[in-house]
Amino acid sequence: MSRNPTDATFGRSAHPASRARTLPLFAIPFPAFDPVAIRLGPLAIRWYALAYLAGLVLGWLLAKRLVRRPGWSLTPEFVDDFLFHATLGVVLGGRLGYVLFYNLPYYVEHPLEVFMVWRGGMSFHGGLLGVAVAALWAARRWRVPAIEVFDLAAAVAPLGLFFGRIANFVNGELWGRPTDVPWAVVFPNAGDVPRHPSQLYEAALEGLVLFAVVQALAWRIDGSKARGLLSGIFLTGYALARIFVEFFREPDPQLGYLLGFLTMGQILSLPLLVAGVLLIRHARGGAG
Repeated sequence: MSRNPTDATFGRSAHPASRARTLPLFAIPFPAFDPVAIRLGPLAIRWYALAYLAGLVLGWLLAKRLVRRPGWSLTPEFVDDFLFHATLGVVLGGRLGYVLFYNLPYYVEHPLEVFMVWRGGMSFHGGLLGVAVAALWAARRWRVPAIEVFDLAAAVAPLGLFFGRIANFVNGELWGRPTDVPWAVVFPNAGDVPRHPSQLYEAALEGLVLFAVVQALAWRIDGSKARGLLSGIFLTGYALARIFVEFFREPDPQLGYLLGFLTMGQILSLPLLVAGVLLIRHARGGAG
């Protein structure tokens, strides 16, 4: 996810010696990560691509185990088929969401760059909408309840969020606001100012914490008696985590603050919060 679509976004790093000369007191220098994880001749596989792959594969394996529990009408075969549609939803929805929500004027002037996904620019909220469309399509095709497909996706989605935020940190992008906390990091593309490692905050809250919560529920409750609960918990948890961390994250430069004090990420998360609360109330009513 890029702050400027005209820049390469996969972790350009300054020379370590130059960072050491300008490093402010009590700040941690950004580790000299290579944004390319694997090089196979002319083929360069980046950490960002591996993050998407890890989230999808681990989510697929976990979902196949989960649907074998009592209360699920979905089958492992459905999960195998849904993986393809979910992958398309994440990639196409994530890219389209970034274009529409974060930088539409730029892409109107440079329409061909919409397809240059290797230059960065993905939106979680767009990816979520893409997966929702894929879930509706798969549910209709397999004649299964759409809300159950949503619950299954919600149970494993934090895995992808965790790996994606770690990749953001490795790439040195989507950094936080200036701070003087002891764990502040000087990112190579953000000047010599120590900043919150907000990518790690999001990895912890949107990824690890939210994953623990939805998994504890998924393996404890009978999904047939509380359909929509996992979806509601996921949407509510993600929205609260995202809104909170946005107070530590630098707004996108092409947008800045909206309405004077809110970021685009916070505004897009508010409808998710409302939808999540409504789903929880509905599920608790059905379970009662």
